[in-house]
Amino acid sequence: MDMEEKLRILADSAKYDAACTSSGVDRAGGHSDGIGNASACGICHSFASDGRCISLLKILMTNYCLFDCKYCINRRSNDVPRARFTPEEIAELTINFYRRNYIEGLFLSSGIIQSPDYTCEQLIEALSLLRGKYKFRGYIHVKAIPGADSELINRLGILADRISVNIELPSQKSLNTLAPDKSKKSILLPMNQISTRIKENSTEIVQYRHAPKFAPAGQSTQMIIGATPDSDYQILRLTEAMYQKYSLKRVFFSAYVPVGDQKLLPSKETKPPLLREHRLYQADWLLRFYGFTASEILDEKHTDFNPLLDPKCNWAVHHPECFPVEINKAPYEMLLRVPGIGVKSAQRIITARCQAKLDYCDLKKLGVVLKRANYFIICKGKRAEGLIITETGMMRQLMSASTVKELENKGFGEQLSLFDTPNKQPTMEDTLKCLTGQM
Repeated sequence: MDMEEKLRILADSAKYDAACTSSGVDRAGGHSDGIGNASACGICHSFASDGRCISLLKILMTNYCLFDCKYCINRRSNDVPRARFTPEEIAELTINFYRRNYIEGLFLSSGIIQSPDYTCEQLIEALSLLRGKYKFRGYIHVKAIPGADSELINRLGILADRISVNIELPSQKSLNTLAPDKSKKSILLPMNQISTRIKENSTEIVQYRHAPKFAPAGQSTQMIIGATPDSDYQILRLTEAMYQKYSLKRVFFSAYVPVGDQKLLPSKETKPPLLREHRLYQADWLLRFYGFTASEILDEKHTDFNPLLDPKCNWAVHHPECFPVEINKAPYEMLLRVPGIGVKSAQRIITARCQAKLDYCDLKKLGVVLKRANYFIICKGKRAEGLIITETGMMRQLMSASTVKELENKGFGEQLSLFDTPNKQPTMEDTLKCLTGQM
């Protein structure tokens, strides 16, 4: 098999892994003994229509695999074309692509061949060639192999900028059903090791000037969404726990794409739950930057996201006791909870109101989205001039334009009549009242 055919197979097999993003790390280049560099401001990415990052060479070392995970296209029992790169081929391919200015870094993962330890050794050899023989100083993100020896994981982290272990599914029950060769323990053990080693390395760098850096861009993980009946609340609680325990940089969510006919999985005709994936990313942002907890966003009574509203707007609608917020007096933490106010605009408000009392025209200049925020704020003790608060009007403003258009296309914009047939679609107003608990 020639190199081009291998690349076609292994690049296609890697497209289901969503966990690639900007580097967040500095690695100096441009010296006489090196080639390439990685910038802390992040690699400039382009994304394909299916979400793949195309500024990194994103490949598998091999799609041969000992495991038989039912959700994976590369599972042992699946009849697909197989290929394998040698460590030398990976190194040469990366360097040649870099020299042609096709890529700025490498995203490398692999199926399990022979054993986790052997697979990890092959990954280490590939990265060693890049860093040693070719003096490559660009960004490298590598997937750690669950079950591999801790010393091998340590060597892998020294060579890579970011290292990640995919948790795959939200619960042990789901893993038992769909991935019997994996266990939650085998996944969390290396995750904990990487987290501990990163913390130790931060101390070593302070004490020893030339101490090697261990995964300076941190670690991340990925969960598959929609392959199992796990609720959004379960997923969000697990996400929060992993951030707290393992200091992850990111948790990535990947909407399940049916890759075959499996009784335990959604059928091939099932569309990937892209909106659900989007809501999880929005909630993830609230956890990391807005001071929310998982139990505030969802709870045991409301275990799944509202498809019409983003999580922040949904929380605000269900907590009227917290509003309206006086812009000139509210603490920073409360400003962050107002729909239409982001981290930057909240910081600008805190700075600006030290100089003068703010009005609605000032908020617009500071980047506040008044279309949403107006319903939850007051300035100088007054509501926005001309603001008429109705349930339907407010919900229309809080929903995205595409959502409103979709509802109207379904006929939800029509008014009910006494003479309507019994199976007539409800009005949009009725739909909104149901969502807010009024009906």
